[in-house]
Formats: sequence, C-alpha cells, structure tokens
Amino acid sequence: MTVPFDQRPDLIWFDGNLVPTSDSKISVLTHGLHYASCVFEGERAYSGQIFKCTEHSERLKNSGRILDFDIPYSVAEIDAAKRLIVEKNGMANCYVRAVAWRGSEQLGVTAMNNKIHLAIANWEWPSYFDPAQRLKGIRLDLADYRRPDPKTAPCMAKAAGLYMICTISKHHAERKGYADAMMLDWEGRVAECTGANIFFIKDGKIYTPIADCFLAGITRATAIMLAKKRGIEVIERRIMPDELSSFSECFITGTAAEVTAVAEIAQWKFAPAAITKQLMDDYTAEVQPKGKAAAA
Repeated sequence: MTVPFDQRPDLIWFDGNLVPTSDSKISVLTHGLHYASCVFEGERAYSGQIFKCTEHSERLKNSGRILDFDIPYSVAEIDAAKRLIVEKNGMANCYVRAVAWRGSEQLGVTAMNNKIHLAIANWEWPSYFDPAQRLKGIRLDLADYRRPDPKTAPCMAKAAGLYMICTISKHHAERKGYADAMMLDWEGRVAECTGANIFFIKDGKIYTPIADCFLAGITRATAIMLAKKRGIEVIERRIMPDELSSFSECFITGTAAEVTAVAEIAQWKFAPAAITKQLMDDYTAEVQPKGKAAAA
C-alpha cells in the first residue's frame, strides 16, 4: 500500500528548519487553502543535482510577486534549501516540490499582512507516464475547460488556483482511458496539456503554441534549445484544432513528463518518429550532471 504523502518517513524543509514530514502541519484556516494564495515549483534531481535549479527558484519568486506577496528568502537561499533536502533525504534521483503560501493570521479576501511560508519536499517519482508508452505515444483527451484569458487570471504565475481546471480535466480524461488532456485557450486555439507544454511536427519543422495564457515551461525552453542545436526550425505561432490532422508527430514537455511522445489527441492521430525520439534522447542526456552517465 502506498504511504500517504503526509506520513512519509522523511524530512521537509519548512520555513528554514528541517522537520519530519508527519510534523509539517499548517492550519485549516490558512489563507492559501481558502483563497489559493499559493505558488509552487516542480523540479527533478538527476544523480543528486537539481536540473535548472536557479531558474525554478527565480520563477517561484516571480510567481509570488504576481500573486502580490514576496517570498522571504533569496533565490540563492531557496537553491540551497532545495539541495539540502535532496541531500538529507538521500534521494539522488527525485522530484522536488517548493511551495509558498499566505498563512493564517487573517482569513478573508484581503490578507496583506499574513506571513508568507515556504516549504520544500522531495520524493522518488519515476516517469510521469507509463515508460512503455513514452515513445510509443500516449493518448490525450480534449479537455472541456479552457485556459483563461490572461486579462482574467494571473496566467504567468505557477499558482495553485490555476490548476483546478487541470485536475478536473485530467480526471475526466483518465476515466475515459486517456493519459492526459489537451486544453484549448479562451479563443479555442491549442494551448497546452494539464501539466505540460505541447509540440507538433510537420515536414521536419516543430510548431508550438505561443505561451501567452500559460507558462512557457523551463522544459519547453530546453526542448526548443535542443531542437535548434540540431538545426531543427522551431516555430511558435497560433495553432487551431482543425490543423492537427496536418501534423505527423506530437510530443509534450514538462518537469514531470520530461519529453513524451503523443500518439493520439481525441480524433487526431500521430506517429512518433525520428525527431521526437531524437529530442527524447537529447533531453535525457541534457539533464544528466556533467560526467554522469545518462539514466537508464
């Protein structure tokens, strides 16, 4: 039986202290719970080193500012805390979760004087999707909910509240036998998956939606860099659903998903081939610390 996350026998970095996970409690009357004043990051450590550690810490700080609060630790301090918890929990290959939220000093829409907390946890987490399906290609549903207009939500923050429709959409997809769901934006254009960015391939070129109502992921940027390093043209533009039948390959990217091939999105079919496989291999090599062999 899987151990619940709040009963894990390891440590969490909590407001500057190392605390047993089972003791890392917060109040039911925490603002972050009631009003979603909470931001987070998802990262991976490979062979003991966190990939793009500082970029994630910078984004965490920026997400807090977008939600009108300042995380009371510098980027360097957050980097050090993440590395410490990876070391102390003895997990060389793991997922790292940093989360910051408004505390419980005041409970109401306004809470400008509430304390800002920061916690960092890590746990072992293999491939987000079935490894046998990652190259063969996963199946995606088409989500009912859409990514919101950036004028209506803080879309450039990795904020907990923005993931509510992602959870609903992924649950609906999984109940129908899909691995995930692709979401459209508020105008009906292709946006992203519930927790990953999406790419398409046609005639040797890669196409991906413009990231103006969802996060331009750190893994997304890495995949674009790796493709360009191979001399593959990457085009960021608006993509409409009726175009999907013209693409030959599709893949998604994210810290959890890494680079994963897609074989199907609702009625649209794709055949993972050379470019997707090359980028999967290149990403696996890229995330490994210098001098370390690529993970199996």
